[in-house]
Amino acid sequence: MVEGNSIRKKILSLRDALPQDEIIEKSLTINKKIISLQEVQKAKNIFAYVSFRSEVKTLWLIEELMKQQKIVSVPLTHLDEKRMEAISINDISKDLVPGNYGIMEPHPDCAQHNKVEAENIDIVLVPGSAFDERGGRFGYGGGFYDRFLEKIPYAVRVGLAFDLQVVREIPIQPHDELLDYIVTEKRTIEAGERL
Repeated sequence: MVEGNSIRKKILSLRDALPQDEIIEKSLTINKKIISLQEVQKAKNIFAYVSFRSEVKTLWLIEELMKQQKIVSVPLTHLDEKRMEAISINDISKDLVPGNYGIMEPHPDCAQHNKVEAENIDIVLVPGSAFDERGGRFGYGGGFYDRFLEKIPYAVRVGLAFDLQVVREIPIQPHDELLDYIVTEKRTIEAGERL
């Protein structure tokens, strides 16, 4: 896994070096492409990550999906149990508070009352450090998304990435969950058959 770690480190340093205005501009392009995906238009229940640091920004996308009357859930991370659960939100400014590592997540009251059963999710919008054209993905090393996705094989999985994060091939492991699409500012990659 040494090779994997060096790929992850290299790609993250390239992503972190992007100027903030470029991150915002490219993120908006990616967000608009996500909105126009046929699967997203048909979906009722969408799980989206809340962007952090130099990730593809998602707050505009979340707002837009809520305006379209979608049920939008975001991760609540349980570090001790190494798992995530889906919590639906209705108002970004009221429902989210800083959580683990300073990442915004649902506040306790929201988390208590707005749990979404994973099997009801139609689409999962996935962050990551590096991606490849087969739908391979490296996260950040915790395995949270792999464990979450494993429970819902029939949900459509869409990775959000800047084009510089997509490499020809990453050395994925048997436990790594594959994606269906990777959307960058330059292209929409349809990965191979997953199921």
